[in-house]
Amino acid sequence: MLGVTELPVGPAEWLTVPDVAERLGIPVNRVHQLVRDHALIAVRERGVLRIPAEFILEGAVVKHLPGVLTLLYDAGYNDAEALRWLYTADASLPGTPAAALRGNRATEVKRRAQALGF
Repeated sequence: MLGVTELPVGPAEWLTVPDVAERLGIPVNRVHQLVRDHALIAVRERGVLRIPAEFILEGAVVKHLPGVLTLLYDAGYNDAEALRWLYTADASLPGTPAAALRGNRATEVKRRAQALGF
């Protein structure tokens, strides 16, 4: 299984579940529910569940992340593979799908994630 430290490019900052709860203004158990519902992606490293900080923007989960995660999981990706896909640079985007979700290229990221299922 791929460790988060083995990603070709990765998040600049990781948050713990309590950090995410604070930034979103919700209880910790609600953050766990968001992860279970695939509205957020988290990986466990050294026993600590960690979430990329860039998926929390202005007190909310990045708008198109849950939809992209659903498409990736429907295509058979697991958490580590989905995270790797989100952080693998693509010259035609340009940049990573994770960065594109925060910009104005979310529709293109969703289209590419959808194509993975075929």
